[in-house]
Amino acid sequence: MLAQELKVPISAVDSHAPFLSRLESEAEQRGLRHLLRTRCADFGQLEDVPGSYDVLWAEGSIYVLGWKEGLTRWRRLLAPGGLMAVTEATWLTDSPPSDAVAFWREAYPTMGTLASNTAVAREAGYQVLDTFPLPPSAWWDEYYGPLRERMDMLRTEAASNPALAEAISSMQREIDLYERSEGAYGYVFYLLRVS
Repeated sequence: MLAQELKVPISAVDSHAPFLSRLESEAEQRGLRHLLRTRCADFGQLEDVPGSYDVLWAEGSIYVLGWKEGLTRWRRLLAPGGLMAVTEATWLTDSPPSDAVAFWREAYPTMGTLASNTAVAREAGYQVLDTFPLPPSAWWDEYYGPLRERMDMLRTEAASNPALAEAISSMQREIDLYERSEGAYGYVFYLLRVS
């Protein structure tokens, strides 16, 4: 989508080669393959020349590194005045339900509020241009809906695979928690510029 909208070369990095193959195939179908460079690598360990990129776009992935660590590691990759568009799991209320707090304390202990995340971004050398929460449909349509379908497909296999059964059960607990806690947390889009 970025290549299609911006009409500029895009570098896509992922550590899972099948995702990159799928992206290449979709780019080919849209006549955009010439604008796409893929690289199978750990996005937390990129050793590109400092200032190599004008824009860094990361949706639903910075949590792997943690908000502060990701912002710090990726800042050096951006050219002066470079932009970052990134989504981060964020508390959307000052009084989240206790079961949500307990879950996220274990799953992502550094999850912050909008205020704390913007403060960390500023400390890391970014100007915060804008923030906006993604709608709940981003969780349901793009993540939990497809995940539920996959879980349903795997339930028969899970009957004889305890590890798979536990993974499905764990994911179901997360889905149920989001449903009960909707509005307490979500993904926020942070639009940042290197100061």
